[in-house]
Amino acid sequence: MAQVKVYGLADNLNPIKSELSCIIHGCIVEALAYPLSKKFHRFFPMAKEDFYFPEDRTEAYTIIEISIFQGRTVEAKKHLIQLLFQKIHQELGICPQDLEITMFETPKGNWGIRGLPGDELHLNYQVEI
Repeated sequence: MAQVKVYGLADNLNPIKSELSCIIHGCIVEALAYPLSKKFHRFFPMAKEDFYFPEDRTEAYTIIEISIFQGRTVEAKKHLIQLLFQKIHQELGICPQDLEITMFETPKGNWGIRGLPGDELHLNYQVEI
């Protein structure tokens, strides 16, 4: 399971939401061997008065939070982070200085999905990669 939240200034985030979602999902699929059909993204376009960030960031500053089941290797997670930096810069022009990525890992039993605890689900993909 991967749940994604994306935060940014509304004027910058709204025009790129669809393309950014595709990029993020493609990176998750590639780095974590995640099923193409599983896409859970939420966008939080924010007003300037609600989004504070350091002076060394531009108005393109974007935060991506990814919640995943525990079990991926450090290498797989680092690969995902590098892919995100590379592809978002390449395809949307957002430089790595303006991009912050955080992954939160929790045990499957801490998730509730389709009426079951996550550790009782039968998944069509492997988490331990």
